Amino acid sequence: MNILVIGGGGREHAVIKTLKKSKHCGKIWCLPGNGGIAADAECHPIKATDLNGIAEFTRTHPVDFAVVTPDDPLCLGCVDVLEALGIPCFGPEKKAAVIEGSKVFSKELMKKYGIPTADSRTFDDPMSAIGYLKTCDYPTVIKADGLALGKGAVIVNSFEEAQRTVDEMMVKKVFGESGSRILVEEFLTGPEVSVLSFTDGNIVVPMVSSMDHKRALDGDMGLNTGGMGTVAPNPYYTEEIAARCMKEIFVPTIEAMKKEGRVFRGCLYFGLMLTPKGPKVIEYNCRFGDPETQVVLPLLESDLLEIMLAVHNGSLTADMVRFSSASACCVVLASEGYPKKYETGFPITLPETAAGEDIFIAGAKREGDALLTAGGRVLGAVATAPTLSGAVERAYRLAGKIGFRNAYCRRDIGQRALKALKRSD
Repeated sequence: MNILVIGGGGREHAVIKTLKKSKHCGKIWCLPGNGGIAADAECHPIKATDLNGIAEFTRTHPVDFAVVTPDDPLCLGCVDVLEALGIPCFGPEKKAAVIEGSKVFSKELMKKYGIPTADSRTFDDPMSAIGYLKTCDYPTVIKADGLALGKGAVIVNSFEEAQRTVDEMMVKKVFGESGSRILVEEFLTGPEVSVLSFTDGNIVVPMVSSMDHKRALDGDMGLNTGGMGTVAPNPYYTEEIAARCMKEIFVPTIEAMKKEGRVFRGCLYFGLMLTPKGPKVIEYNCRFGDPETQVVLPLLESDLLEIMLAVHNGSLTADMVRFSSASACCVVLASEGYPKKYETGFPITLPETAAGEDIFIAGAKREGDALLTAGGRVLGAVATAPTLSGAVERAYRLAGKIGFRNAYCRRDIGQRALKALKRSD
């Protein structure tokens, strides 16, 4: 089968490399892709949000199946456009992608169907929001309703901070129209867990759990980023908690979407907080997470393309999805200064990788034979091993062999998880 993948980051590189292992996989195109993905797929400079350009591409290329991974094209209706052209897709339709596209929608869905989440209030007027925030306990959380590159949720520790955040989101429009409505949400405490899942709208099959590291600096300090590294599985996500999440969160969410006439087919991401009162939903994503995908897919033992086809066809079964019992670690190498100001255009030196190692390119371009940095998060150094400590050690050893000027990474990816494992022994 000839496959079209929409997107151009480290997540897409991981998806493409996994798809290439399938016995059914033929040619792979990627729109727009990047300089690193170009080694594994034929890339064309068509933006993931250019739905007309994508549609035109499919008229001149024999695409048998499409995989739409980023949030923006999913929420714009990329799957709807491609399916209307007769191209089967992996990914939710626009009416289902709203579960990520609008935090207000997802919050109201959870309230309506009794899915555990933080208490919240919705505001579309800044003065009303500020009036309410005068009465709040702190810390509290303020979220932009729409997509905001993963940066639309802000923890505020005082009324003054809250006032500034409302002004930035609703008045100064730092997130554009995504901040026209906001949620003011109860601050939850406990370990965070990411669980990606395959669903055909009838059943939901969770993938191996993972732990993201969002802050830019060691010790979970500094600014929020798109993710500085991940490990899988997440030691806080026990079999008991997994069973509870399936009963109280995963199945009810799929059923709720079906009842709302928004059947969800694709990858549904559950961002969870394991609070003292039990697991609660922090957020839904309508697609594979980044960089969670970079540790989850290397542990997948099943054929990814067969799973994706079953999701599309409504024939998914739990026994189709098998994961290794090993562990994985991804260390993100970023441009120093990310997520603020940083320089790009520096040559990248990549080592040979051994079995159980991989390098997923996120922000790079190709000029002649040279691979140059072209983004904040440049790449992810990924390794698997029988133990989490072994995976962390291998990932950092691999990262140490990669070279580019102004490279930066956190030095503590996986340490919180390793401490949790020690406590449970």
